[in-house]
Amino acid sequence: MTHKYETDWDVDEYRDETEPEEHWELRKAFMEEHKGRFSEEYLVSLGRTFTNIEFMGCIYPAPVMFKIAELSKDVAKKYRENKKNKLQRTFVSASDAAENKIKKRTSNPTSNAANNKRT
Repeated sequence: MTHKYETDWDVDEYRDETEPEEHWELRKAFMEEHKGRFSEEYLVSLGRTFTNIEFMGCIYPAPVMFKIAELSKDVAKKYRENKKNKLQRTFVSASDAAENKIKKRTSNPTSNAANNKRT
C-alpha cells in the first residue's frame, strides 16, 4: 500500500529570494513531480539535496545519492542535456597561470623583445 501525503501546500512558499531562477525552477519541478509521495517537510529537504548535488556538486551518503538519482532522473533530464551544451568554465590556479606565462615568454623571443621595450 502506498501512503498518500497532503498536496494542499504551496511549493512557491519555499522559494528563496537569493536563489537563482534556474535553481528554483529545477527545484520547484522536482517538488511538484513528487508532491503527494512524501511529507511536505521531507520533500522540501529532498529538493534542497537535489539542487545541492546538481548545482554545487555536493556528495551525500550512498543511500541518499541513490534516492535522489532515482527521483530526479526524469525531472533533471532536460537540464542535464542543456548543461552539456553550455560553455564550461575552467579555473586555473594562480601559480599555474604564472608558470604558463613564463613558459610563453621563454618560448617566444619576439614577444620578449616587445615586452622589454614596454618596461
